[in-house]
Amino acid sequence: MQKILIMTDSACDLEMDAINNAGIKLMSFNITIGDINFRETADKSKDEVYSLMDNITDMPKTAQVTSFEFLEAYKEAYEQGYTDVIYMSISATGSKTYDNSVIAKNMLYEEIPESKNKIRIFSVDSKGYTAMYGYPLLEASKKAQKSDADAESIVSYLEEWAGKSAAYFMPMTLKYAKKSGRISATAAFAGELLGIKPIIQMADGGSKIMSKVRGDKNIIPKLMECIEAEMTPQTPYIMLMGKNDDLAKQLEKEMIKKFGYKAEYYCKIGAAVAANAGNDLVGVVCRRKNV
Repeated sequence: MQKILIMTDSACDLEMDAINNAGIKLMSFNITIGDINFRETADKSKDEVYSLMDNITDMPKTAQVTSFEFLEAYKEAYEQGYTDVIYMSISATGSKTYDNSVIAKNMLYEEIPESKNKIRIFSVDSKGYTAMYGYPLLEASKKAQKSDADAESIVSYLEEWAGKSAAYFMPMTLKYAKKSGRISATAAFAGELLGIKPIIQMADGGSKIMSKVRGDKNIIPKLMECIEAEMTPQTPYIMLMGKNDDLAKQLEKEMIKKFGYKAEYYCKIGAAVAANAGNDLVGVVCRRKNV
């Protein structure tokens, strides 16, 4: 019988209660805002992070999870008798954290040679951020807790989801996206002057601007236009939001009208994602069609 541990990092944006209830092992990013340093999710709530971002002019800084942190987690799993560890990471193109998880596996097998035949370690690149991998991890944890759990099938499920999922969102302010390089400085400056905001798609480890919106009344219709064109009908979707959930609730109402069912989960973005997108946004995570 396999004993499977599901692991992830804090940019999955699951709440601590959900992580604990699902039995997921969390690796937290270290975040610095001003002179305040903390472990994402573990030390501060998302609302506390939003407040810090509103009151401190410094841009949030994030530090990757190190190979030594992964090594300690793998050792602990080995000592606890796990036969399989499945770690799903923040996009490998946006962080070296995925690479560090692979390095740590080799470090474990070198340091404790007998572990190689007793515990398998799988690293899965989510190719995304936030609920793009937070949601499937909740489903994976349910699979892992079954008596006939199979690590390979769980890994296949996560890899398949990673290849099809995408986030479509609009940041309410452009300064964070401009700073992170998601939007060029020139485009951000023009957008701020003209009141134009972008709809950004995150998928396949990258991001691109899908459309541009001028005027708040056009935000929900334009988002719906993008989502309708991209989303596979009758598949789960997740609402994304920051410090304000009003637009997310409005968007869900339109999603229900169009597709006939509610969101599976409401996801507040955390510090690692907010550092690049800002602490106020609205969007949806869903499965794309034709991929």
